[in-house]
Amino acid sequence: MVGRFVMPAVVLLVLGAFVVSERVVQEQHDDGKIHVTYWEKWTGIEFDAIKRVVDEYNRSQDKIHVDLLSVSGIHNKTLMATAAGVPPDVAGLFGPNIAQYFHDRAVIPLDEMCAEAGITRDDYIPIYWDICTFEGTLYALPATPASTALHYNTRLYKEAGFTKPPETIEEMDAYAVKLTKKDSNGDIVQAGFMHQEPGWWNWGWGFVFGGELWDGESKITCDSPDNVRAFTWLQDYSRKYGTSKLQNFKSGFGAFASPQNAFMSEKVAMVLQGGWMGNFISQFKPDLQWAAAPFPYPKDKPELKGRTFADLDILVIPRGAKHPKEAFEFIKFVQSQKGMEMLCLGQTKHSPLAKSSPEFYAKHPNPYIRLFTDMPKNDSVVSPPKIAIWPEYSSELRNAFDEIFIELKDPQTVLARVRTRMQPALDRYLREKALRQGE
Repeated sequence: MVGRFVMPAVVLLVLGAFVVSERVVQEQHDDGKIHVTYWEKWTGIEFDAIKRVVDEYNRSQDKIHVDLLSVSGIHNKTLMATAAGVPPDVAGLFGPNIAQYFHDRAVIPLDEMCAEAGITRDDYIPIYWDICTFEGTLYALPATPASTALHYNTRLYKEAGFTKPPETIEEMDAYAVKLTKKDSNGDIVQAGFMHQEPGWWNWGWGFVFGGELWDGESKITCDSPDNVRAFTWLQDYSRKYGTSKLQNFKSGFGAFASPQNAFMSEKVAMVLQGGWMGNFISQFKPDLQWAAAPFPYPKDKPELKGRTFADLDILVIPRGAKHPKEAFEFIKFVQSQKGMEMLCLGQTKHSPLAKSSPEFYAKHPNPYIRLFTDMPKNDSVVSPPKIAIWPEYSSELRNAFDEIFIELKDPQTVLARVRTRMQPALDRYLREKALRQGE
């Protein structure tokens, strides 16, 4: 139960002040409507998009009013608010948060409400429904999804004599050699490909080679042969181009959301990115000549063709929410084709729904949006492990990336050390889960 949470008194005091301040703002209403509090992590254009959806919902009926609030650090703040018994009615979290929220009993199941509303797995691209479930129970519904692909600079490709994107890892490595340029001092001025740009999936390169991070039951497997092969591959880049040369080159990159972005400034010819990249290109470098294609696969593993990382923003109802039924009514609106397509168009992402309207594709500014929609439907799609220790585990893997790529430590040794550290954590988590299920 949420009552099991133990937090330092100072945290509770800070949380109390936060919650009181929000309730003062949100409860002073005399319009006769039930006010649903919705915390969301988004800012900027992404927040603007969900605000338009909220405004449309509020206009569509006269019984419920959704009060939207942008909240930084939403994962921890929602957990703390739930522990204190004063959560929002709706929280916009990340897909990998579900396991921890289940473990901490901080979120309510949605199966019954979905059954009454006629919402089923068939309504969605399967991976996104699956991300919302844990051990057969549905704890969330999708907001905006994500899938990844190789983004490449077609102008630089043409200069290098390439007419199509690489299909295999081996081809991409050969492309990278020709697309990498150095000045008279041997310093890199243009890179063909860099694993650490943007660096958001440094924990997951093993998936590209068919690796898994745990066996789905009880064992950490980050040092499996496929994972070691992947981290050896990325280390080969460091050895080939020079660790210090690559780090010095990377230090000159500008902010992601700026014209100085490494890809948009044409410093890096190929990057792994999500469908949202097209939106940033249109904002900051509309004249950039680019295209997208499935990320390459190892030549000896054609079954991995089309592999993509899938992730998801989710909507949950925290345990103890004041208005769970009304909160679900809003979530149900977001799941409608109208609400979902409004949100995904606003954030220039593909829809998690199984079917999208012709108008959605016609209006969408990303010319490769069908690619990002179709790739999560294939058998090669992967998503982060559903374990409550994932925040700690992914951090360990990112540190391992640095040790292997920057410090050139042996991949087998580094990954084995991660397994040695994380296996006891997984064991504890599984014991606690078993104890709670036996209550």
